[in-house]
Amino acid sequence: MHPREADKAGIVSHFPSPSAFSLPPAPLSLPALRPPLIRMSAASFSLLFVLFLVASTAIKSGLMLRQIRHVAARRGTVPEPFSDSIGLTAHQRAADYTVARMRLAGVETLTSAVFVLALTLGGLLQTAHALVGQLWPTGNLLHGVALLAGIALASWLIELPFSLYRIFVIEKRFGFNRMTPALFISDTLKEGLLAALVGLPLLASVLWLMGAMGEYWWLWVWAFWLSFNLLVLLIWPTFIAPLFNTFTPLSDDALKNRVEALLQRCGFKAKGLYVMDGSRRSAHGNAYFTGFGAARRIVFFDTLLDKLAPAEVEAVLAHELGHFRHRHIVKRLAVLAPLSLALLALLGWLVTQPWFFGGLGAHSQDTATALALFFIALPAFTFPLGPLMSHWSRRHEFEADAYAAAQTHASDLVAALTKLYRDNASTLTPDPLYSRFFDSHPPAAIRIARLQALPE
Repeated sequence: MHPREADKAGIVSHFPSPSAFSLPPAPLSLPALRPPLIRMSAASFSLLFVLFLVASTAIKSGLMLRQIRHVAARRGTVPEPFSDSIGLTAHQRAADYTVARMRLAGVETLTSAVFVLALTLGGLLQTAHALVGQLWPTGNLLHGVALLAGIALASWLIELPFSLYRIFVIEKRFGFNRMTPALFISDTLKEGLLAALVGLPLLASVLWLMGAMGEYWWLWVWAFWLSFNLLVLLIWPTFIAPLFNTFTPLSDDALKNRVEALLQRCGFKAKGLYVMDGSRRSAHGNAYFTGFGAARRIVFFDTLLDKLAPAEVEAVLAHELGHFRHRHIVKRLAVLAPLSLALLALLGWLVTQPWFFGGLGAHSQDTATALALFFIALPAFTFPLGPLMSHWSRRHEFEADAYAAAQTHASDLVAALTKLYRDNASTLTPDPLYSRFFDSHPPAAIRIARLQALPE
């Protein structure tokens, strides 16, 4: 598991020669423009983009403010379902932790919106395009890779202060952080090296396909992207994750026998049971399975094993196996794969529309600029899909809970979740509207009530 989300490390200080990418030369000029399917001017698209960006930012900020007020107003009383298992001090700690994280997220949301505007209508992307053009000709493969890598680096630099404050101020204040500055720097260097070794050739391959495969390049990019993601699923557990954490075989024989019996009941085959040293970075606990096919592994955070009884660990794992049994990952891929194809097809059309470039503040109309603009602007337009995806995820959580209750005992899962809510300082009183928009898991009270209603 990746230790942090700062995966856009510095990757643009030096670039290899064109031959180092081992890609045949190909022109990066765009296909001939087709007649527009939608009548749109650059000014109209600029206005539409700003409206979506402002609306999404305002909605996010408003919902976070609701969450802060709602949680703070209920800080003084533990909800009835948890009054016997979670003390007032722990409840208040969770409320304060939630408020602190929300306030930081609010500032980060506004900063991100300003950065997006600066990149697009502010002309920062076009300026970067011109600066990179002094090193490599526009349309050259290295020009495109350097431009996209530079944007990734700039995004990472914008996010860095928030990551540092989250880890070394908020997480430390509430007793969760165990990350040292030296470990943070080590992780960052490893992430940067991975980004360079994997990300740069990946960008080069995508740009080459966009320029070499004609009008329907997006089909080739889609197939390449899916193949790459499948490859990552295969190699992540054995090659990438160990770069950041130590994985040791589960040594508790009693727990191991219990888990293996559960796996046999559930028809789940795993390559191994491992304990991860999550405590090196955080006091938060979790469990997950990773990879697919012969590479599947079940991983427990050492912090989770320290906090839960064996029956509770078994119930948590049964919940994770419920996702497997209900084929939730397959279902999500079945939706995301055609959705990604549709988005790439949309990009395939947008690159032929001058108003798309001009409406987002760019004069250059090459493949790298198109790719950058598309993924910079996309979140503003896809924001309305967020609540639907959150609702779908919560349904999956309920299904996995029901499966766990059938394979183990609902009371064990309730006990485990209650401990995790307490020890991870998860709020017991989220704002209902905020939760519907953003939460991938059901609110604690609703989730526990559902489990308690299930037969033992």
